[in-house]
Amino acid sequence: MDQIQGDVESQISLTIDDDEISDSGSVCDETSPFGLFPEDVFVQIGEGSLEHGMITRNFLTGMGSAAKYTNVVAIHKNSLSTLSRKARLESFQLFSEAVAEKCGGNANVRLGWFGGTRDEILGIVKQGFSHCGRRPVNGQSYGVGVHLASTQFSIDGALSSDVDEDGLKHILLCRVIMGNMEVICPGSNQFHPSSQNFDSGVDNLLAPRRYIVWSANMNSHIFPTFVVSFKVPFVNDFLSVQANVPKPRTSLMTFSALISILSRFLNPPKMALIDKSYNDYRGNKITRPQFINSLRLIAGDGLLLEVLKPYTQERSKMRQNAN
Repeated sequence: MDQIQGDVESQISLTIDDDEISDSGSVCDETSPFGLFPEDVFVQIGEGSLEHGMITRNFLTGMGSAAKYTNVVAIHKNSLSTLSRKARLESFQLFSEAVAEKCGGNANVRLGWFGGTRDEILGIVKQGFSHCGRRPVNGQSYGVGVHLASTQFSIDGALSSDVDEDGLKHILLCRVIMGNMEVICPGSNQFHPSSQNFDSGVDNLLAPRRYIVWSANMNSHIFPTFVVSFKVPFVNDFLSVQANVPKPRTSLMTFSALISILSRFLNPPKMALIDKSYNDYRGNKITRPQFINSLRLIAGDGLLLEVLKPYTQERSKMRQNAN
């Protein structure tokens, strides 16, 4: 899964390495629906193009159970039609090289989602970030900076976007220079790297869901590439879908038994992270809810629910027999 995700990120990133649209056949000549964005800022991507297909799949996969309620209306690409925006791309590439040199040859450029209003997204692409953005809607803030969701969790960026007058939401897909990352605790007021060894922040090193770019780097380390415009028939239902997703319960079996079963499905690096988190829990360094949240981030709710399903069914039978 990690390799597949990496391949998708690499393919999407390659589409905007130059200062021109990489595939002229992917540009849609039709007028943008609803008049979403000015033509001198964005170029609409045709639905049958490779870019459109990759980004749509990536976006919907990250929406989880809400994907079936979500309709991608349009995807637009940064047109790079002005000297200032071309200069921002060149600056981003220079900073990538600088961070790569600092970090031993790898700038750790990733893709991240950023949700906002249509005007906010338009302003970011035209002039850059003017502030650190709003407080994340889905979850706590991890330091003071621009928060982006990793590609696997577009739902977080989607929940931070607002519905416009046409009933659409908009979310930016950005390239992000992460460099050396450090873990930022929930609710932290940190606003810069803790030392010169770090460049950015994450909520989890091995399975990041949240990327944090400090305000000093927000216009040099983030480059907006695409904007996905999507529609959800019933916004309140969309939000409640996420709120009501069944959470895995570990009270049905011991943690040690659960970890033993997970080892059959997860790779060694992920198991090492789970073992460390479990040892921290046993040593009272983290709370039970924190450990369970760590399990969910690393293993994923889908796998956990599948593993726990037999125990859930058995407990249900026991309750029925008791009644």
